Amino acid sequence: MRAKLSLVRDFLKRADMLLFALCVTASLMGLVAISSATRTMGRSYIYVQLLAMVIGIGLYFVLTVIDADIFADQWPLLLVAEFGLIAVLLTPLGYKDDTGNRAWLRFLGIGIQPAEVIKVIYIVLTAKHLTYLKEYRNLSSPLSIVQLVGHLGALFALYMIISSDLGNALVFFFVFAVMVFAAGVKLYWFLFGGAAMALAVPLAWNYVFSENQKQRILLPYIQDQIDPTGFDLSWEPTRAKLALSAGRLWGTGLGEGTQTQSSALRSKHADYIFACIGEEMGMVGCVAVILLLTAIIIRCVYVGLHCHSTFGMLVCIGMASMICFQLFNSVGMCTGLTPVIGLTLPFFSYGGSSLFTMFAAMGIVSGIRYRPKPAQFQAYSSMF
Repeated sequence: MRAKLSLVRDFLKRADMLLFALCVTASLMGLVAISSATRTMGRSYIYVQLLAMVIGIGLYFVLTVIDADIFADQWPLLLVAEFGLIAVLLTPLGYKDDTGNRAWLRFLGIGIQPAEVIKVIYIVLTAKHLTYLKEYRNLSSPLSIVQLVGHLGALFALYMIISSDLGNALVFFFVFAVMVFAAGVKLYWFLFGGAAMALAVPLAWNYVFSENQKQRILLPYIQDQIDPTGFDLSWEPTRAKLALSAGRLWGTGLGEGTQTQSSALRSKHADYIFACIGEEMGMVGCVAVILLLTAIIIRCVYVGLHCHSTFGMLVCIGMASMICFQLFNSVGMCTGLTPVIGLTLPFFSYGGSSLFTMFAAMGIVSGIRYRPKPAQFQAYSSMF
C-alpha cells in the first residue's frame, strides 16, 4: 500500500498537474456555457461533452506516462494514419455538414472530425522531422525545406480538396510556420515563402476557393457589398456581436441571453460559444476564457523551453501554436475581425472529438515534462 501511494505521489510530482487543472477548469466552464446554450435543444449535447471530457482526462494521464518519442519513432505509421484519416472522408463514412464541408465521419450515430486528430499527429511528425534535420542534416538546406514544405503542401492540398474545410487547413499552415521558426530555419526562407504565397494566393482564390468561401473570407471587411440585407451570410456574425454587446460587464445571467436562448445563432454551442459566454457571463466571462487559454498556451511554451530535447520543445511549441490560432480566430469571428471558418474554441466549444483530442495533446505536453532530464541538462534547467 505504501509503495502504491509512493507511486501516486511521484506521478503527481512529475506530471504537469497545473496544466491539467487549467484544462479541466476551462472544459468545466465550457460545459456550463454549452448547457445554457442548448437548454432548449435537449440534454444529449451535455452527455456527449461530459463523455468526451472523461475520455480526455483518461487520455491525458495515459499519454503523460508514455514517452512521446515512442510515437514519433513510429513515424511511418503516423504518416499513414495522417493521410488515411483524410482518405476515409471519401468513403460512405464521410459526410457533409450544413456548411458543405465534407469534414466529418459518422458511424453508429457517432460523429468524429478527423482533422482534430490529424492536427496532433502532424505536430508530432513535424517535430520529429525538424529534430532529425536539425541534428543530422542541414535544417536550412533547399532539400530540407522541400521535404518540410512538401509534407505541409500535400496535407493542406489533400485535406482542402476532399473536405473543403479551410479553417482546419489554415491551422496546419500556422502551426508549420511557428514550428519551423522555433526550430531555427533561416529567416530568408520566410521571405522566400512570403513571396511564394503572394503568387499562390491569387491562383488559389481563382481556381481553388468556392464562391461561398470567398464571400465568407471577405464578409468582415465588405459586409455591405456581400450581404446588404443582413439576412444571409452576415446574419449570425451580426447576432454574435449583438450578444457580446448585450452582456456588458457581468452578463445577463445563464439562461437569460436573448441571442443565446433563441435560434438566431445556429452554431451557438460550437462556433459562437464565445459570443454566448459574452452575453450571459459578460466581459468578465470573456476575459476568463482568454486568460485560461492564454495560461495553457504559456504553460505549453514553458514546458517546451525547459524540456531536455529539441523534439519535446517543438512538440510543445506546436501544441501552443494550435491553441493560439484557434483562440484568435474564435474571438475574432465573434467580434467581426476575422472570417467565420468554423474552428472550435479549445476546451469551450461543443465537440467530443475536439475536447478529447485537446486533452490528449496536453497529455503529450505533460508527458514531456514527466520525463526526467539527463544530468548534463540539470545545471542549464536550474537557471530558469
